[in-house]
Amino acid sequence: MLLSKVQVGHRGQIAKIQVSDKKKHLLNSIGCHIGEEVTLISKLAGNYVINIKDSRYAIDEKMAKQIELAEAN
Repeated sequence: MLLSKVQVGHRGQIAKIQVSDKKKHLLNSIGCHIGEEVTLISKLAGNYVINIKDSRYAIDEKMAKQIELAEAN
């Protein structure tokens, strides 16, 4: 399921990321990579706040639509 489609509070494991290499490098630098657990903290006006490894990050809706989640273990 796409990160952009989940409800606030949903926790999942990143299964697929479909972004450019430049954006993938940015996501990797914040710990957002395949296999990592992510929680959607809030969704407001096209901005998504996610929690990865006890840190919160904001991404835009376009990027959230390019991150696919699987159920967390």
